[in-house]
Amino acid sequence: MSQSTNVDPAELEKFASLAHHWWDTESEFKPLHQINPLRLAWIDGLASLKGKQVLDVGCGGGILADSMARKEAQVLGIDLATKSLRVAQLHALEAGTTGVQYREVPVEVLAEEKPGAFDVVTCMEMLEHVPDPASVVRACGQLVKPGGWVFFSTINRNPKAYALAIVAAEYVLKMLPQGTHEFDKFIRPSELAQFAMDAGLVVDSAKGMEHNPLTGRYWLSGDTSVNYLLATRRPVL
Repeated sequence: MSQSTNVDPAELEKFASLAHHWWDTESEFKPLHQINPLRLAWIDGLASLKGKQVLDVGCGGGILADSMARKEAQVLGIDLATKSLRVAQLHALEAGTTGVQYREVPVEVLAEEKPGAFDVVTCMEMLEHVPDPASVVRACGQLVKPGGWVFFSTINRNPKAYALAIVAAEYVLKMLPQGTHEFDKFIRPSELAQFAMDAGLVVDSAKGMEHNPLTGRYWLSGDTSVNYLLATRRPVL
């Protein structure tokens, strides 16, 4: 698949229509606001963000990118959803967040432009929305410096994930709009690990993210059966 076509127009339109809700913590993006402190702490604990050059791939409205900049990283957030990027830029201005910039550019194009330019690359809640996730992982591997970290998060593909991430989250609890996820695009940890290894990355660790719908609490665990995060590194040759 060519680097300029690794995007689903329907997915872009889906997020564009919700762009004005990105920073409403009671909107469709409430789950992202709730899990952001967990994933930020996990990333910072492994990669120590302060002073690092960081790339956030599929940054959307900037929830993670903004928080990493507030850890004193120099952050570039990229996405292909124009409206979401405008929201991210506006929020940075309103919140006075320094150290964060945004660009509308495919990750594969940026990989050709800036190979090995970043200490840390994050790609969270994005791979399950693109036609060719392996291409994104490969580009992330090209963008990180030797010794640098690449972090991914996505959703496992199994009956439990279908029941919780689609049926429960979208139809029963209505935490997310119906149609947010497609089961066929979910990615097993073994598949993502293989994408990473094919991209020259070494898998460091994995974490599951669990949720109690009664209390609204999220936490990290060793259970990767539904939502999970993968930490990888580019070896120093």
